[in-house]
Amino acid sequence: MSEQDVKEMTPQELMEKLAAGEKLQVVDVREVEEWNSGHIKEAQLIPLGFLPHRVDELDKDVPIVLVCRSGARSHNATAYLTHLGFDATNMVGGMLAWPGEKEVE
Repeated sequence: MSEQDVKEMTPQELMEKLAAGEKLQVVDVREVEEWNSGHIKEAQLIPLGFLPHRVDELDKDVPIVLVCRSGARSHNATAYLTHLGFDATNMVGGMLAWPGEKEVE
């Protein structure tokens, strides 16, 4: 699988899956300050730099959707987790494109 070969979904698709109650892990790979300014309610925060150290917090049996500000960092995280054998998908457009509600800390 090449670096470009990552699965992708739109923010709208993710919103529909969450609304339907699909079992997903939503992982936000932004920094804490970005997270605090607004994030997807169901998401957990694992900043990209910490991902290799916290990968054991993720469940290999549950699909993962990765989110960042614009989609670039989450693309890298998706490629990384896919390489490790996770079912990972990048949310294209990131939080800039998220049409749903945002939780603010």
